[in-house]
Amino acid sequence: MRHSSDPTAPAGPAPRRASGTRAILAGALAAALAACAPAPPAPEIAERRVAFEGPLPPMKSFAGARTAPSIRSNREIAQDFLDLSFQMESGRRLPALARFEGPVRVGVRGPATPSLERDLDALLARLRNEAGIDIRRARPAAEANLVVEVLSRRELQRLVPQAACFVVPRVTSWEEFRRARRTAAVDWTTVRTRTRAAVFLPGDVSPQETRDCLHEEIAQALGPLNDLYRLPDSVFNDDNFHTVLTGFDMLMLRVFYDDALSSGLSRAEVASRLPGVLARLNPAGQGRTGRATDPTPPEWTRAIETALGPRATPAERQAAARRAVRIAEARGWRDTRRAFSLYALGRLSLGSEPELALASFLEAAAIYRARPDTRIQAAHVNMQLAAFSLSAGQIEGTLALVDESLPAVSAAENAALLATLLLIRAEALEAGGRGREAASVREDALGWARYGFGRDDVVRARASEIATLARVRADR
Repeated sequence: MRHSSDPTAPAGPAPRRASGTRAILAGALAAALAACAPAPPAPEIAERRVAFEGPLPPMKSFAGARTAPSIRSNREIAQDFLDLSFQMESGRRLPALARFEGPVRVGVRGPATPSLERDLDALLARLRNEAGIDIRRARPAAEANLVVEVLSRRELQRLVPQAACFVVPRVTSWEEFRRARRTAAVDWTTVRTRTRAAVFLPGDVSPQETRDCLHEEIAQALGPLNDLYRLPDSVFNDDNFHTVLTGFDMLMLRVFYDDALSSGLSRAEVASRLPGVLARLNPAGQGRTGRATDPTPPEWTRAIETALGPRATPAERQAAARRAVRIAEARGWRDTRRAFSLYALGRLSLGSEPELALASFLEAAAIYRARPDTRIQAAHVNMQLAAFSLSAGQIEGTLALVDESLPAVSAAENAALLATLLLIRAEALEAGGRGREAASVREDALGWARYGFGRDDVVRARASEIATLARVRADR
């Protein structure tokens, strides 16, 4: 299940307001740095916003995934596979491996957009080519055993309020799910072989959000059902930094459907076969030394979920992020979980304590940049730091942060983040007197923003929020 709360969601109103120029700057930072997800504009900068009128350029889209293989050891990967495949996100144990034991045929119901159709076809091609799964569109549609149904966000969240999208076993329509809800029929722990499943996702969101749902939910319909915060290179992680299936994810699915495994095998039986399967499918992982990973304690997970969830007050969310940082420090973590704790604290401190936000981002950046498999996470932090740099008038520093991040963001196919970084770059170029170059970069950014953010009014709001950062500096 893809959660609505993610690290790029708006931080919400600050628990207290600063005064004068500092309030304007803090508000501008909070609004602009939330630009990777649709959100209402921050009220404190509404009158300072720069208007972007006129027609927008055509929507851009990615030509194709350029996934890199996992760089971790097969011993680590085997443990990841077992933890992903034999437990639910809720913590409930799955007694046996359960997968589709024949061809998977995919159908679409509801008002699918052309971009959804294209993204679905591209995903199915990747699953065939990279994961070796016999999956394709159902012809005719009635023969589908995996259905993607498109609904309005409102209808979807009326039944499952916390979910951006989700997958359910043994049904192939929304009406079937409504009737079977709260029964054993849709309980994954009772499934021994997967025969039918349905992915429910909203159609009234940005093309990127729809695509992200396709990737995560179809992957879970086919394979692992759990998410692990410790994973640096996977969509099977509730930090939501990765938005399309990675090389690691495709390896997980290839293992899931390897001929050496089958539905009904216990965890112990799968564990005994994994070394041979991974040696064959991922020989590069054989000679690598694995890292010992401290288990993620429930109190850290609860703190992160409170910090990113919608139910707590802003003060409670920030306190929860501080608690997650303290837990990470106490356990001596220097991995992605500590960095994510700091990232969450930075996000939640933007409106009230920008100095704390900056310090948190800098520490998170140091952790992410030290690892070769966390480039996209480092790019998210760089976006935050680039906005600070732009607002301070540090043109060359801003450009360096953006340029360092663009290759990883393009490879990860994150149009929302790409558009935000390019908009920051355009403002830095404008402030440096390079107006013609700025206009070209801004045009490129707005094309990506149409895919990443969706509606034209949201695209214009994001562009004006970024422009505000440079204007605040000029007005000080």
